[in-house]
Amino acid sequence: MTFLVIGAGPSGLAAVKAFRQSGLPVEAVDRQPDIGGQWLYGGEASAVYASTHLISSKGPTAYEDFPMPAAWPAYPHHAQALQYLRDYAAHFDLLPAIRCGLGVRLMTRAAPGWRAEFDDGTARDYRGVVIANGHLTEPAMPAIPGRFDGQVMHAKAYRTPDLFAGKRVLVVGMGNTGCDIVVDAVHHARSVLWSVRGGNHFVPKFLAGRPADEGGRRGLASRLPRRWRGRIHGAVLGFVVGRPEQFGLPRPAHGLYDRTPIVNSLVLQHLGQGDVAVRVPIREFDGAEVVFADGRRDAVDLVLFATGYRATFPFVAPGPLNEVDGVPHLHLNIFPPEDNGLYVAGLIEGAGIGWGGRALQAELIAAYLKASPAAVARFRRAVAETCGRPRAAERGESGFFVDYAAYRRDLVAAMADLR
Repeated sequence: MTFLVIGAGPSGLAAVKAFRQSGLPVEAVDRQPDIGGQWLYGGEASAVYASTHLISSKGPTAYEDFPMPAAWPAYPHHAQALQYLRDYAAHFDLLPAIRCGLGVRLMTRAAPGWRAEFDDGTARDYRGVVIANGHLTEPAMPAIPGRFDGQVMHAKAYRTPDLFAGKRVLVVGMGNTGCDIVVDAVHHARSVLWSVRGGNHFVPKFLAGRPADEGGRRGLASRLPRRWRGRIHGAVLGFVVGRPEQFGLPRPAHGLYDRTPIVNSLVLQHLGQGDVAVRVPIREFDGAEVVFADGRRDAVDLVLFATGYRATFPFVAPGPLNEVDGVPHLHLNIFPPEDNGLYVAGLIEGAGIGWGGRALQAELIAAYLKASPAAVARFRRAVAETCGRPRAAERGESGFFVDYAAYRRDLVAAMADLR
């Protein structure tokens, strides 16, 4: 029987490649009209906006067996990222196995695997399913009491900065997306406020003329425990960039590599120039004004929430993915406790993991499916151990944060054990 991959973004493409190279029959579907996942600008599932560039440089981002063109900039534009994924799919002849414009409506158990019901009314049985539908689809919108007379939107709907023209703008959220949008708004809005809940670390895109994320992936630095890497690199950043609190931002309560840092120094420049004013979290709306937790009020025309996303799998009933607080609790962020033929690819976040890390996930799934019964039995014991204990606090608020160096070692070790 054939395996199904749901999604044709970076993780889905890697899964199709890994299965085909392992001799496993596979096909993929994607609801969008073309491959690319998040990088298909303007697509229903995409959260990409016009100014989006990679926040990791092209070397760490690219698949290990398919480097990005040397002539490209260190941090490619989203259009180049999409072209790269198209070139990857063409180079490895993945397109014949992919059907775009077709989504999965429902999956149900059909021994020995799963039955997928598609949006066009057709259905087909599969031996197993790799879920690679991404985790940036359903916006997480906070519930703010009161009535607001202006415009409210989530970053998912943001595309171009012309909507800020002449407006008093409030951006809520301190992730990389929020920082990018603050910078966009500065050049168009009448005024820009930035509401932040907690602190984070800021990393420049370049150090000594080279991408800042290149050095830590090789040599001794990559083998150091996360805490020590964070302390060493944090000391460098404190000297080169400065501390966030020097720019009026909260002091981070976590270490540098305990969550994804902000790869944006332009927003700090705008803070230093007075182009942006920092605010505490929102308490309530009051007509044309926003009331903040410290009692301060500001008249605002547009509130844009860059408050992240919820991982959703609407085609699977709760249970098979071992959800805890709405997020699957999986071994290596891939394998549920039951050996039920479901595998999740791409449910990871963290600086440096890149698309190569997602390809390793796919290769591990393929290795598991090709492994001997004895190797599978050993592996299932590790799965049961992971899923039988609470999710580690180091997984972060999302539940799927990973440290790239440790995670890559774990994936490689697991593959070696299965083979």
